[in-house]
Amino acid sequence: MDAAFTAEQDEIRRTLRDLLARHAGPGEVRAAVRTAEGYDPALWRRLAQGLGLPGLALSEEYGGAGCTPTELALACEETGRALLPSPHLATAVLAAPLITALGTPSQRAGLLPRIADGTLTAALAVPGGSMAAALGLTGDNRSAPWSGGGRAGGVQARHGDGGWRLYGEADRVLDGHSAGLLLVAAHTGGYPRSRTLLFLVPTECHVRAEVSGGAPTDVPSGTEGLTRTRLTSLDETRPLARVELRDTPAALLGTDAGTADVCGALAATGHTAAAVLAAEAVGAAAGALERTVAYVKEREQFGRAIGSFQAVKHRLADLYVRVEAARSAAYYAAWDPEAGPLALAQALETARTVAGEAVQLHGGIGFTWEHEAHLYVKRAAADELLFGPVHRLRDHAAVRAGLFGDVPSRALAHEVCV
Repeated sequence: MDAAFTAEQDEIRRTLRDLLARHAGPGEVRAAVRTAEGYDPALWRRLAQGLGLPGLALSEEYGGAGCTPTELALACEETGRALLPSPHLATAVLAAPLITALGTPSQRAGLLPRIADGTLTAALAVPGGSMAAALGLTGDNRSAPWSGGGRAGGVQARHGDGGWRLYGEADRVLDGHSAGLLLVAAHTGGYPRSRTLLFLVPTECHVRAEVSGGAPTDVPSGTEGLTRTRLTSLDETRPLARVELRDTPAALLGTDAGTADVCGALAATGHTAAAVLAAEAVGAAAGALERTVAYVKEREQFGRAIGSFQAVKHRLADLYVRVEAARSAAYYAAWDPEAGPLALAQALETARTVAGEAVQLHGGIGFTWEHEAHLYVKRAAADELLFGPVHRLRDHAAVRAGLFGDVPSRALAHEVCV
């Protein structure tokens, strides 16, 4: 295994870092999160059309660059360093792989090129706000409690003469308020033979024919019954929404509801997403550490820079070791996504520790709303709430590795996810 990055990979990192340094400073980030979209649309278009960021890991057949998760992780390390608010995570890391894995040829051909060029954003909506469980990061997603159960709760799907209809609610949907396309996990089949499937709910008129694969009888007549509410979130750079579905028309992702391995696709997507999230968390931790190092070189106390004091040097050295260890784990996970959840646990823990120390070492100014240190604290805490917590990530990784011997399955006999 050659651990060195190629010239192309280094160029991706360098180009993205330079662009974000010019257009995604703390002031620009604060302004972007206050927009209706929750991000800067002009910067997103520049990233998509100029750099091809959302299509980085998509195949060339659909207008992407055909890169590997390694390039995607390197790019997200830089977006994490800047705490960039963008639909990239929800669209390119979570939704696009699911469309690739489960979609029909016509669905992939209609949707993926628009994702690659940045004109279509998407969001994954799972019931109960249980993103980590749905992606198989903190437990076996085939046991299905994350999706609400087959008798009641969650989102229910019903098929009739007019096609599929969805009923229910999904909370804490990442970028759900602004996405042009929703991927909704819903129950169908009725109790006791319920199964979880993914459905496409377009929120833009010109997406509907592409969602249906060109079959006029399956084209949703609109988005009636769909209500999206942006929620107040701990981390404004991760905008969340509540999605309510009341007799909402939808299209099945794929063709055969009986054979689609939805939980397998979600778990595979989750492992790759965990590796990418780990790199993003490492970028955020590195960004916080760099700002802290720069500050202690300038801040003077007792006639000398506080960075010259041995106690401060030791604390910064410990943080540097943590960041580099987490970075190594994230890079390995990008090469082997099976290690993604464990790398994510280490990266989230590192981000939390570094952000907390950054506030402390900035002294009085670090506690103020005007300073950017609190943004790193919020990112670390919010990511752990969305994709963790750390101890659950490690527990499930240990179970999958067989460290605890044979663990009885907790799957419910009447809840089968296929």
